[in-house]
Amino acid sequence: MARLGATRHTPFVSSGFTLVELVITVAIVAILATAAVPLGELAVTRSREQDLRRNLREIREALDAHKQAWDEGRIARQPGDSGYPKSLDVLVMGVDDIKDPKKAKIYFLRRVPGDPFASDPGVSTAASWGKRSYASPPDDPREGDDVFDVFSLAAGKGLNGRPYREW
Repeated sequence: MARLGATRHTPFVSSGFTLVELVITVAIVAILATAAVPLGELAVTRSREQDLRRNLREIREALDAHKQAWDEGRIARQPGDSGYPKSLDVLVMGVDDIKDPKKAKIYFLRRVPGDPFASDPGVSTAASWGKRSYASPPDDPREGDDVFDVFSLAAGKGLNGRPYREW
């Protein structure tokens, strides 16, 4: 029987990790990291695609609102006009409302959103988009006297398999 206060001597027990345990841990962390990198890239691509969808919708709604105002006779008509703006900047600068006695301006956008897949960050947001005029066919969009639609100039394909130019 041991007396109170007596200490027992035990052999030295190591409380650290062995080299094998450390190597296994580092290997597991490396495997997890290589699995996480593609998921991170996928999340970034998905976010940029959501921005692209949102920006396209915003511009297209503004183009449609401009056309509707033209159809309602709120925008001055010129012979040969299609009712669509001459440039994307017109949507921001606004147009005179000829039906308003105070000649207030109608604004369609606060700013032109940029293409999130634009390759040149130095180009203006309006110039980052491909533009289709009302007179150009849908299978061969070309710029012209007005802006009927916009599309991305990015060369890649989306996660849905469709090229960004066709969104």
